[in-house]
Amino acid sequence: MKGKPLENVKNAVSTALSELVQGDYFNIITFNEELHSFSSCLEKVNEKAIASANDWMNANFVAEGGTDIMHPLNEAMALLSSAHDALPQIFLMTDGSVDDEHDICQTVKNELLSRGSKSPRISTFGLGLYCNHYFLRMVASIGKGHFDAALETGSIESRILKWFRKASNTIVANISIDATGHLNDFEVDSEYIPDISTQCPLCISGKYQGKFPETVVATGYLADMTEISIELKVQHITDMPLDNIFAAQQIALLTAKAWLSADKQLERKVIKLSIENSVLSEYTSMVVLQTNLDAAQKQVKQKPKGRTGANEPLRFQLHGLKLGFGDKAATRENLLTAFGDEKPLEMLKIFKKAGGCCSRVADCLCCMCCIKACNRMNDQCAILLAQVCAALSCLGCYECCAEVCCGGSES
Repeated sequence: MKGKPLENVKNAVSTALSELVQGDYFNIITFNEELHSFSSCLEKVNEKAIASANDWMNANFVAEGGTDIMHPLNEAMALLSSAHDALPQIFLMTDGSVDDEHDICQTVKNELLSRGSKSPRISTFGLGLYCNHYFLRMVASIGKGHFDAALETGSIESRILKWFRKASNTIVANISIDATGHLNDFEVDSEYIPDISTQCPLCISGKYQGKFPETVVATGYLADMTEISIELKVQHITDMPLDNIFAAQQIALLTAKAWLSADKQLERKVIKLSIENSVLSEYTSMVVLQTNLDAAQKQVKQKPKGRTGANEPLRFQLHGLKLGFGDKAATRENLLTAFGDEKPLEMLKIFKKAGGCCSRVADCLCCMCCIKACNRMNDQCAILLAQVCAALSCLGCYECCAEVCCGGSES
């Protein structure tokens, strides 16, 4: 990684360091085939230490050689082994894949289990398309941390800072819910229930059998390790498709677990969820059907693959929509990190135009805020909003069609 992406990472880390407060300690480790540390121990936050860290980053943030993730993770956990009066945090960022990803997950799990409730939280961030996002998501799930990724150069700095603030603003840790005592079966999709942060709502998906209690008690620990218990009243939402809203998160978590365990049953569960909720997964594909046969016969001279009858619509499978499980060959060869804006996805133009706009709007919105807003909306407001969205969609389709048909000319 070099150029603008690397500069964006430096800027994000520098800003994150400036947001640390008095009493915090930090260190920075860079890694390729070798490991380089800013300091041999944790440094106390002050202006001089932050300035030295920024100078050190400018000199040592150079992409070269291969990728070794196990060594720096072990080094970071060793540095934090003496942190008993605070909740340690490890922030791991990488743009590559490694061969020992399964071993890393198991090593991290064993290490954190041995340390108990004060084990370091591990948050992970994927840069570009070559890293294994499901491996990083699994490490974050095991480490009770947060996962995020940047697939476009322009979003690197903002997403890293959002991810850092989310993980560093923990208010309740080691959360448990007493619902298991009232149910025949209770299973959470993530390895552990994540800590509660001031920067985002806590969303948990899973399954249960039996009658869910009307109230549950959530317990956890505050920053000073005093125990807190909160009684939560259960609300059964029937007029809002919550399953669809959280389907993408659930599919991503289950895919990470299926990748780690190679469990075919989990893969089948992901496929079922993907089809039921129309959310693409690593085990399903998206196909566009072209039903205008007259236009299709003019454009296609030969019978396309997969078309079995004269009256059947044309099928176009969309490629480039999946993240995959990393590219170890590209990492070994030290290829330039691939981002979505530098390596365009193979998709239809109409999907590219719609996806870019919608993803930027979605990044600015909070899911819980949208849910609450929709829940309070009356019928007249909903109708008006639907009409506005329909009008905007028509304008967007007109612009897209004009560009596709006229080649973007002004005539």
